[in-house]
Amino acid sequence: MLDINLIRNNPGVVKEGIFKKGADPKLVDDFLALDKEWRELTKEADNLRARQNELSAQRNIEEGKKVKIQVQEIETTLRKLEANRQEILEQIPNPPSDKAPVGKDESENIVLREVGKKPEFNFEPKDHVKLGKALDLIDFEAASKVAGSGFYYLKNDGVLLELALVRYALDFLAKSGFDLWITPDLAREKFYLGTGYVPRGPEAQTYIIEDSDLGLIATAEITLAGIHADEIIEEENLPKLYAGYSHCFRQEAGAYGKYSKGLYRVHQFTKVEMFAYTTPENSPSIHEKLLELEEKLWQGLGVPYRVVEMCTGDLGAMAVKKFDLEAWMPGRDDWGEVTSASNTTDYQARRLGIKFRRKNGEVEFAHTLNGTALATSRAIIAILENYQTKEGRVIIPEVLRDYVGKAEIEPQK
Repeated sequence: MLDINLIRNNPGVVKEGIFKKGADPKLVDDFLALDKEWRELTKEADNLRARQNELSAQRNIEEGKKVKIQVQEIETTLRKLEANRQEILEQIPNPPSDKAPVGKDESENIVLREVGKKPEFNFEPKDHVKLGKALDLIDFEAASKVAGSGFYYLKNDGVLLELALVRYALDFLAKSGFDLWITPDLAREKFYLGTGYVPRGPEAQTYIIEDSDLGLIATAEITLAGIHADEIIEEENLPKLYAGYSHCFRQEAGAYGKYSKGLYRVHQFTKVEMFAYTTPENSPSIHEKLLELEEKLWQGLGVPYRVVEMCTGDLGAMAVKKFDLEAWMPGRDDWGEVTSASNTTDYQARRLGIKFRRKNGEVEFAHTLNGTALATSRAIIAILENYQTKEGRVIIPEVLRDYVGKAEIEPQK
């Protein structure tokens, strides 16, 4: 959430920023109206408490009782005001960076560069669904029977390929200075709300566990952000760079169509996520570093990709600036998102109480950033479709061969 003083002191700036994200600037006016009433009542309550103390010192019991009742009535009103004020505050998105391109939706995102050469096939290429079936790597039918549509089984070399991708990403990030974590697949409501994953309503992604405050995580960003919630980190220990391995669960309600088929948009997948805690002045450079690492990792896989910068209307509530990598996917004859890297500044940190102490003793909210290293389901799509051969085999990228134990995937005999 935003700094309340930012809204109070610069309401016009906040309005302009959230309007660029497609949010209603009236949220700022509604917040300020409640905030004004809350501050006035808070002052009145403080004055009455002071009067109550005076009456107590004077042993004026009857008058003191009357003032006490007034205080209790105001405190009840204040609690309601505070709840309403907080509800609106949490709806106000993080204003975008001045350097983010302005646009209304994903159609106005900017392609920064394309890297790698798209494969040229002298045959009709298959999509990953057909390849997965022909090579006995993926079983959608059995998974649909057991868990419903949007789930899948990986089999045989498909299992080895997923594990190879995970090890490749973790080894790569360990060499790049990241601490490695295997995180819980569940988190308390405080943490998925604090990182911006809403559990209910039309935008809901989270699977809720009944009779608890737990939900299945949509990304390890949630559990990695929770590690230092309600803590103060010493400045000399920043940045903290964490790589989290987890399963991810997303409802993906209404996600249908040719671009969502197969492994592209599923309810459960495995991901290696990058997460950083840093100081405000260093967060832009850390953001560039996350993007650089994503590019190096995908260059290692030899998959063509392009870098896309999100316009203001496609940033979401948390990020002030965001980059996606989109891999070339011959099966759809188009690009498909495989990573994103976001700078959320202090927006998540304020919700989760993540602070740092400067060397001069001052305490501030930290900045948090996140970036996908690999979502294995989409990486598998890109590898199967880009590395397929006329004979129906799939060449394994060189960086994965030692992990898989072979150079190519052949049809099962």
